[in-house]
Amino acid sequence: MRVMRALCAMAVALLLFTSAAAADPDPALVAAAQKEGQVVWYTGLIVNQIVRPLVAAFEKTYPDIRVMYARASNTETTLKILNEVRAHRVQADVFDVTSGIFPLLDAGVVAAYPPKAAAHYPAEYKDQQGRWTATNLYFLTVAYNTNLVPADQAPHTFADLLDPKWKGQMAWSNEPAVQDAPGFIYNILSTMGEKDGMAYLRRFAAQKPVAVAASPRAVLDEVMAGEHKLGVMMYNHHVAISRAKGAPIQWVKMQPLPALFSMMGILKDAPHPHAARLFEEFILSEAGQKVMAANDYLPADPNVPARIADLKPEAGHFKANVISPRTARDGLAKWVAIYNELFR
Repeated sequence: MRVMRALCAMAVALLLFTSAAAADPDPALVAAAQKEGQVVWYTGLIVNQIVRPLVAAFEKTYPDIRVMYARASNTETTLKILNEVRAHRVQADVFDVTSGIFPLLDAGVVAAYPPKAAAHYPAEYKDQQGRWTATNLYFLTVAYNTNLVPADQAPHTFADLLDPKWKGQMAWSNEPAVQDAPGFIYNILSTMGEKDGMAYLRRFAAQKPVAVAASPRAVLDEVMAGEHKLGVMMYNHHVAISRAKGAPIQWVKMQPLPALFSMMGILKDAPHPHAARLFEEFILSEAGQKVMAANDYLPADPNVPARIADLKPEAGHFKANVISPRTARDGLAKWVAIYNELFR
C-alpha cells in the first residue's frame, strides 16, 4: 500500500512538473528578452478594451520589458510592415491581423516560431510552419432588435430569413471582407453546396437586405437604434456586450456560425526577437488568454472559457464554420463577385 501511495505521489508530482514546464517560458528566453528590454507590437485590437490590459499584464509579469504598441487597421498594418521592410527599417517585432496575413507570408517577412503555449490549440488555429497563431475568436450571426421583434418571432434558421416579413428589414455591411456579406455567402455555399447555395442566395437577395457602408459594429448600432429589425453577420460578443449594458438586442444561433480569428506573428527582422517570442508566448498562454476573456474577447485557447461562456461553441452548443486564412485568400474574390452580381 505504501509503495502504491508513493508511486501515485510521484505520478502526480511528475504531472504537475510537466504542466508547469509546458506553461512556463524557457528561462533563457526570458533572460534574453529582458536584455533587449523592449517589444514593439503592431495591432488591430481595440486599445482601451484589450491592448492596454494585455500590456499591463505582460509588464507586471516581466517588469524589465516595456511594450510599445501602434494601433491601425489590418490593411494599414500590413502596408506599414511591407513598406518598412522595403526600406530596411523594420520597427515592429510582433503583429496581429484578422486579414492580410498572406501578403506578409508571400513577402517572406514572417518568422517561423511555433509557440509552446499554443501546442494544444486546434490545428486550424495555427500555421503548420508556426508563422501565425490565433489569439482570439470571432463568431458572426444574426441579431435582432428586441423592441421590434418578439423572441418567439425571431428567425433561427437561414430559411427563416426568407420570410416575406423580413424584406427590407435586414441590414449588413457591404464591405468586401470576410467578416461582412462575402463571409455570409461563403457560409451558405459551404453549408448548402454550390447549387442549393446559389439558389438560396438568389432568394435571399430578393429580400433586399440593406447594404451599409460601415463595419459590422456600426450596423449593429443601427439595429439597436431601431433603424433595422435584423442585423446579418453581427459579432455575437458585440451583441452580448451591448445587451449587458441594457441595449435592446439579442443574437441567435443560426448554425453554422461563420468563425474568424485574429492572428499573431513575429517578423523575421524583428529588432527585439527574443522579447517578441516571449510576448507571443504570454498572449497565447493561459494567463494572457484569461486577460482576453476578462475584457470580453473570446480566447482562442480551447481551455479558457469566454467571460460569457455561451459565446464559444463548446459552452454555447452551436456549430461554427471556420473561415481559415487560406480559404479566405482563395475564395474572397469569388464571394465578392457573387455579392456584386446578386446584391448590388
